[in-house]
Amino acid sequence: MSDIPFGFGVPPEEPEDGDDGRKNQGSGQGGQSGGQGGGQGGPPNPFGFGGGNPFGPGGGDNPFAAMFGSLNPSDLGAAFQQLGQMLSYEGGPVNWEMAKDIARQTVAQGTPDGVKDATVSRAERAWVEETVRLADLWLDGATSLPSGSGTAVAWSRAEWVEATLPVWRELVDPVAERVAGAMGEVLPEEMQAMSGPLLGMMRSMGGAMFGSQIGQALGNLAGEVVGSTDVGLPLGPSGKAALLPANIASFGEGLGVPQEEVRLYLALREAAHQRLFAHVPWLRAHLFGAVEGYARGIKVDTARLEEAVGQLDPTQPEQLQEALQQGMFQPEDTPAQKAALARLETALALVEGWVDAVVHEAAAPHLPSAGALREMLRRRRATGGPAEQTFATLVGLELRPRRLRDAARLWASLTDARGMDGRDGLWAHPDMLPTAEDLDDPDGFVHRESFDVSELDKILGDAASGGEAAGGTESAADEADGREGPDGDSGRDGTGADGDPGK
Repeated sequence: MSDIPFGFGVPPEEPEDGDDGRKNQGSGQGGQSGGQGGGQGGPPNPFGFGGGNPFGPGGGDNPFAAMFGSLNPSDLGAAFQQLGQMLSYEGGPVNWEMAKDIARQTVAQGTPDGVKDATVSRAERAWVEETVRLADLWLDGATSLPSGSGTAVAWSRAEWVEATLPVWRELVDPVAERVAGAMGEVLPEEMQAMSGPLLGMMRSMGGAMFGSQIGQALGNLAGEVVGSTDVGLPLGPSGKAALLPANIASFGEGLGVPQEEVRLYLALREAAHQRLFAHVPWLRAHLFGAVEGYARGIKVDTARLEEAVGQLDPTQPEQLQEALQQGMFQPEDTPAQKAALARLETALALVEGWVDAVVHEAAAPHLPSAGALREMLRRRRATGGPAEQTFATLVGLELRPRRLRDAARLWASLTDARGMDGRDGLWAHPDMLPTAEDLDDPDGFVHRESFDVSELDKILGDAASGGEAAGGTESAADEADGREGPDGDSGRDGTGADGDPGK
C-alpha cells in the first residue's frame, strides 16, 4: 500500500542510512511527501486532506485517493481495518499511538532543507560522550551543583521522539481534554439527547485529529532540537544527557564557528540543565505545575469549534483539522490566568537564565566564540523555531523564557555579590527564588539581606521529625516565613495554583 498520512500503513523504522525506505518517493506526488499537504506551496497539512472530491485525484494530498484509487482489494481491506481501529480508539483525549506514528513519518521525510534522519554512528556516539564529559569538567568550576549526567547519549531524531513522548503526553493531555469536552458541548441540543454513540465517535475522531496534529508538530520539532532540554523542561529520562549530532551539525552550518566549539557549547547547556534538574528535587514538579496551572486557564474558541462541528462532513474532515491547525486556544483574561502566566514565564526564565549565566562562565575561558554562541542561543530561545511556534498554536502553550536576559543578569549579579555557593543555594527551596518583581529590580534582590539556608534546613528537619512523631502536617516552610499552614497560600512545593516563588 502506498505510504499515506493519518497513520495509515506500517510506521517507518529508524533509517539506517538516512533513506526513509520509500522507494517510490516523488512518483506522482510532485516531490512532496504524503504528510505535507498544500501541494502548490500551501501550508503544511499533517492530515494530508485536500480540497474537492475526497475520492478523486489528488495524489499525496488526498489519502482517500491513495486508499481507494487503485481499488486493490488487499489495500482497501487494510485501509478499512486501520480506519476501524482509529474510530474504535477509546483512550484519552489524544491518540498517542497515532501521534508517535505521524511523528516518525514526519522525521523520516527529513527537514525542509533536505537533511534526512539517520542512525547515529559509533563515531558520533563517541564524541558526544567525550564532549559531555569535558563539559561537566568545565562546569565543576562554575557551579556548586555536581554532575547530573549518569550517562551521555547520542540520539537520532526518531529516538528523540520516542524518548520524549511520555513528557509531551503529560503536557498536552490537560489541554486536549478541554477540547474533547468542548466538542460535546457545542453539539445542537436536539442531538445531545441521543448523542452517546456520536460523542464516542467524535471523541475517537478528535483523539485521532489531535494525535495527527501533535505528531506533525513533534516530528518537525525533532528536526530543530539539539538536546533533551531545549525547551527548558526535562523531556528525556532522568540523569541522561542527550545530544542530536545531525541537528547540531545543521545548527553550526554558516556560523563561522569551529564545529568543535559549537558541540562543546551545546553540551555545556545540556549538562547544566541536567545538573539543575537532578539536584533540585522540587524543580520538575514546580515547572510542570506552572504549565498545568496555565493550561487550566486556557479556553477553547467555542465559536470556531461550533462552526467546524456544525459543518462537519464525513467526506471533508479537514474542516475540523483546519480549525485545530489555525489555533482555537486563548488564555482567559482573568487575574488567575495572568498570575499563572507570570508563574510559568518566571519559572522558565529562572531556569534558562541560570543555565545561560553558568554556561557562559564555564565556556568563556575556553571557547573564543562563547559570546557569539551565547547571543545566538538567547535569540533562538526567545523567539522559538517554526516547529515550536506550531506547537504553541496547537496547544496554546509557549514554552519561552521571555525574561531570559533579565534572569541571566540577576544570576550573574548574585555570583558577584554572594559567590557561586550563595547563588546556587537559592535553589534549596522555591520560596527563596527571585520573583517577577525581583527581575524588575535585580539590584534590590541581590543586595537584600540573604536568607540563611542552613537555618531553613534545620527548621525543615525539626518540623519533619515533629510531624512524624505527632502525625501532623504543618508546613515547615510556612513556619520559616511566618505564613499560614498547609491550607494557606504558601506554594511550598511549586505545584499548586498559587505556587509562584516568593509569593
